[in-house]
Amino acid sequence: MTDNKNTPYANLDPNLILDAIESVGYHCSGGLSALNSYENRVYQIGIEDSDPLIAKFYRPHRWTDQAILEEHQFALELAALEIPVVAPLIAANGETLHHFKDFRFALFPRKGGRTLEVDNLEQLEWMGRFLGRLHAVGACKSFQHRGQLNLESYGTKPYEYLIKHHFVPDELKSNFCLVSEQLLKIIEQRFKEVGDVAQIRLHGDCHAGNVLWNDRGPQIVDLDDCLTGPAVQDIWMLLSGDKAQVEIQLTYILRGYQEFYDFNYRELRLIESLRTLRMIRYSAWLAERWEDPAFPLSFPWFNTPRYWQQQLQDLREQLMLLQEEEHDEDEQPDFD
Repeated sequence: MTDNKNTPYANLDPNLILDAIESVGYHCSGGLSALNSYENRVYQIGIEDSDPLIAKFYRPHRWTDQAILEEHQFALELAALEIPVVAPLIAANGETLHHFKDFRFALFPRKGGRTLEVDNLEQLEWMGRFLGRLHAVGACKSFQHRGQLNLESYGTKPYEYLIKHHFVPDELKSNFCLVSEQLLKIIEQRFKEVGDVAQIRLHGDCHAGNVLWNDRGPQIVDLDDCLTGPAVQDIWMLLSGDKAQVEIQLTYILRGYQEFYDFNYRELRLIESLRTLRMIRYSAWLAERWEDPAFPLSFPWFNTPRYWQQQLQDLREQLMLLQEEEHDEDEQPDFD
């Protein structure tokens, strides 16, 4: 396998993929379809005399084996309590993480469903119940090898990466730095004002694209970004629309959520801070992967002058929102 971190999948051809699956004891029919994934490589694999499987080949150099196994253990822990997640399959040797020619992969059952309707209040209340159950389990133990969502990991380090590696155009750099550093300072203060909140195991990337919906309700399909952080991180990405719509959505989500786990309403004051951190981190994530040939093909709009102009404008809008929150004593709605 190539040692170049920028082309980590150069040797991952169909023959290697099928050989890897068969090394675990399955007999492949030869069917192989690539599924939509950027960080890892994910395939649907035809299996003789059985349903197809989903194979996820983890991006080399990203996670340690211990971190991947914590992801698996969390999924299996949830599944054992009948919380609907797509957990990895356990092989005959008792393992969920497999190694083949320097690649690491896991196998999952194929599951179907439709997209979560984020404007459907009944579905949002159901999602609230689901997340309440997930967080009740997440609070029972701690991750030892996964990351933690905080100002440094989601804000300071990603921002510094963008500047150090000269992604921001020179003509925008001064303003970009000014706005970003103002934002980071306000966010740091906001976390201090909110005070200590429970740090629990989270899904970490709970948006509609990671939820399959069927007649039995929601099912999470990807725990690849699970980490430690505040509960509201798994809630705010389900929200959309104007302030009035968001308040109604939160009412329904939290109504379902609190049937299974208490919610600390102080965390609502973190939503815009967390949204801002995600924006900064997303840009840095694309930048870190930019020499992977798959990324310029999939994200051709990134790292163009227009992208950075829009990013600067979006960050300025977040700065205004956070500054308004600082002076608005009544920004938190009454959800009781």
